[in-house]
Parts: sequence; structure tokens; C-alpha cells
Amino acid sequence: MHGEYKIPGGKLVVVDVEADGGVLRHVRVAGDFFLEPDDALDAVNRALEGAPADTDAAGLAARIDAALPEGTVMYGLTSEGVGIAVRRALAHATDWTDYDWQLIHEGPQAPTLHMALDEVLTAEVAAGRRPPTLRVWEWGAPAVIIGSFQSLRNEVDAEGAARHGIEVVRRISGGGAMFVEPGNTITYSLSVPEALVQGLSFQDSYAYLDDWVLGALGELGIRAWYQPLNDIATDQGKIAGAAQKRVVGPGGGPGAVLHHVTMSYDIDADKMLEVLRIGREKMSDKGIKSARKRVDPLRRQTGLAREAVIERMIESFAGRYRLAQGKVTDEELARARELADTKFGSDGWTARVP
Repeated sequence: MHGEYKIPGGKLVVVDVEADGGVLRHVRVAGDFFLEPDDALDAVNRALEGAPADTDAAGLAARIDAALPEGTVMYGLTSEGVGIAVRRALAHATDWTDYDWQLIHEGPQAPTLHMALDEVLTAEVAAGRRPPTLRVWEWGAPAVIIGSFQSLRNEVDAEGAARHGIEVVRRISGGGAMFVEPGNTITYSLSVPEALVQGLSFQDSYAYLDDWVLGALGELGIRAWYQPLNDIATDQGKIAGAAQKRVVGPGGGPGAVLHHVTMSYDIDADKMLEVLRIGREKMSDKGIKSARKRVDPLRRQTGLAREAVIERMIESFAGRYRLAQGKVTDEELARARELADTKFGSDGWTARVP
């Protein structure tokens, strides 16, 4: 069995292993990492040899740490990263490069339709009718998008939202509220087969699916990193937040993962604080001041137009993986429009947690 894991901010770890009689056999670890001294790699392999095949990544990492020679130096490599690669091998996980990716980047659409498209496209990936998809959103109207389990009244000031003409919608993933305005936000979704994140913990899957965009930001001159559980940060502040939803496949079979990210290109912090309650009811006066600085827009950090940032991000993704231009099919769009009307545009869904 073969497993690969690109350590966020680090290097690729490759593991070939067999499971025989419930234990690991013939373990071979490789990769483009740096490791000193040379015999440390043999120590890693010996530590994993004979380990129970159901040992989790943390347990495998503990075995490695206990076996490493004194003074071992790892660069681009972690013991836990090796453990994750082993778990991915045993789970028969796939890799980004195993797929032909499709890009969807269409014109502005209503917030409710964006919510519905996420659900429909991810279900299509789970059913095997659509390839893994990167969808870049264009917003047709300003909106507040609340997480699946958030309280509507606790998160949103209804009067403030109405005053500024901001629609409130609820998404299918968890996490916190997002304040978006057309032209001020970069939002994208990844709809991927569950096999891509097999062997990863929930937290590790966030870091794994965010890794490509950290590279893209680096190419734009921004040193960014994954900040657990679901943020992307720089030394200037948070620039993005992610959320996920797992979708079960037909008949309860292998499914798909929706991973979407909202990045702040620019932001009207004063308006945001009039619409979201976080500033006035959940934070002190000092907290309100810091909330204005907590999200640092990409416009200031890059000096580029929003369209240029998006183009560079897409080019970075395409440079790593096979990415073909695609579109939402007529059937997918019809289903999404129906969901936008009957579910995401309904008070029953939006206020399901009052």
C-alpha cells in the first residue's frame, strides 16, 4: 500500500507499507524532506515495523519520536506527518494528482444560489457524476452567511442588515458568520472525493485542503499559514476562514467533502460591525477596536486588483494539478435553483436555529 502526505508548509512524505496479521510490515518512508543524521531514516522505518495496523497517527508519531537518535534534526518533516502518510496508505487514500480537476468560474449569482450550488455539486462528486471541482464564486449581492449551527438572532442584527440591504443566508457547513460584499471578497469551493482526505483527521483535512492556496499566496508575496481549526493567517492578521461539510455517497457509500474558503480582499469594517453582533455584544470595547484590525484585506497586502489575485490563484492551482475549464450543467443548475427557492431562501432553513 502506498500513501503520500504533503506536510502543510513542509515537504512530501511517501510511505510504502504492508499490513500482515494486523501489524505493519516492510515499511519504507521516503520523500523530499531533510533529515539528519542519515541513519535517522532507518530508525523511523524500524519504529513503524511491527506496529499494530490500527495505531492512529499520533500513536505512530510517538513510536517514531521514541526511536530517533539523539540530536535528530527534521526539516520539512514531522513524526506526525509520517504517521498521517501511513494512515493514508492503509486507507487507500488518493492524491491531488490522481484526478482531472474542473474549474467553474461563472458570473455573479445570488447568495442563495451559491449555497445551493455547493450542495448540488458536492453531491454530484459523491455520486461520481462530476470530477473534483474548484468553483470560484462571484457575488450578485451583499450577504451575511451564517454557519449551519449558529443562532440567527445571536449572530445577525436584523435591523442593521435591513438598513444596508444585506441578505442573510445559512450554509450547510458549520463555522462562523461571513460578511461579504461584491468586489470585496474572494470565495471558492472545493468539492472533492472523500478518498482525497482518507486517513486524515478532521483538523488535518483542513490543513491539507488549504495547502495549495498557501502556496498561491506565497507566490503573491504573502507569507500565510494555516491556523487551526479553520483560519488562514499572516503576520498582518487573519485573511480567510474555511468551513467543511461531509456528504454521504449513494447508498451510504464513499462520499465527498465540501471545503469552502472566504478571503477578505477588502472590507468595510464599520458596516460589518453594524450587521454582525460579534462586535457589540460578544466583545469588549477593546475587542471592537481589535475586530476592525483582525481581518487584514488582500488588497492592501498585494496591491493587486481582485481579478488579478483570482487569476493568479487559479494559475497556481493549474500549475500544480490538471485543471480544465468547466461549467455548471443545465441539470445541476435546475436542481440548484429549486434548492435555492425551497430550502436556502426559506425562513424555515435560515431560522432553523432562531
